[in-house]
Amino acid sequence: MWYERLLGPFGVDMGIDLGTCNTLVAVRGQGIVLNEPSVVAVRKGTNQVLKNGQAVGWVAKEMLGKTPGSITAIRPLKDGVISDFEITEAMLNYFITKVTGRVRMLGPRVVISIPSGITAVEKRAVFDSAEHAGARKTYLLEEPIAAAIGAGLPFAEPTASMIVDIGGGTTEVAIMTLADIANCESIRVAGDDMDEAIMAHMKRNYSLMIGEQTAERIKIQIGSAAKVDEETKMDVRGRDMVSGLPRKTEVTSEEIREALSEPVQHIIEAVIRTLERAEPELAADLVDNGIALAGGGSLLRGLPIEINKITGLDVTLAEDPLTCVARGTAIYLENIEEWKETLENNSDI
Repeated sequence: MWYERLLGPFGVDMGIDLGTCNTLVAVRGQGIVLNEPSVVAVRKGTNQVLKNGQAVGWVAKEMLGKTPGSITAIRPLKDGVISDFEITEAMLNYFITKVTGRVRMLGPRVVISIPSGITAVEKRAVFDSAEHAGARKTYLLEEPIAAAIGAGLPFAEPTASMIVDIGGGTTEVAIMTLADIANCESIRVAGDDMDEAIMAHMKRNYSLMIGEQTAERIKIQIGSAAKVDEETKMDVRGRDMVSGLPRKTEVTSEEIREALSEPVQHIIEAVIRTLERAEPELAADLVDNGIALAGGGSLLRGLPIEINKITGLDVTLAEDPLTCVARGTAIYLENIEEWKETLENNSDI
């Protein structure tokens, strides 16, 4: 609309990678300005955010698994979509206010990345949350496109680019050409499922209960999808399921690799299914162009080796894969006047 062009220079344009584990915010012309966990601490039985609405992000993540009976630390997104509308709204409001300042004469225009497989109802929840959090205009950008832009793939050219974006709640696998998605699959298996697999392994093999943060530490320190270097060990602390007392035990990288094999296999199967549906000419391009990995889950050691072994294609890790989607939204923001007609916005629903 004409008035959007008029108001453009006076407002803030921001891109938000609204992730299950972390939320990243990029501001037009400034790049990524915020990277915090998608966690909110509330008073139990209410949606009242603690510390006058400030118990969000890092402050709240430190409370995960350690809260007393009167406090609950909530992750309001599950499998890449909003599971708690009011808490997501409070979280978005906190992040938008932190970036734009408390006094806002004009709400920001916001580009939010979303999983490619979400429903119309789930999209509506994203629009409503952003609008109630103070956004003037909200656009939705599919995560594979944002990840491809952030990874520097030639997605707008008449050649095939393939991205595998492994986040906390979803894995997005897409083949793109001419600035659009040719084939895509979104599965709700990603980094969180890897953590859950480790927690289940510790319960089953050691009768030891561990929390999400401990499982994530194990995954980062000794987790792998394929053997890449010397096997290592680490001490793990938790609660003994038999005696109920605190205890520590030692685990090896080999057994953690075995525990992670199921979620890793689901991701590889999604890659194979997407490749099988590709048009012959696009498949031919991928022989030269290969596959790019993005998202926090792609940092699992040995994952490129494992995908290469199954597909036979070159597999590369994008530069700074954790911030790929957010960087993609920032680049999209630079071209928002040119590209915004291709985006779904809150006038469309």
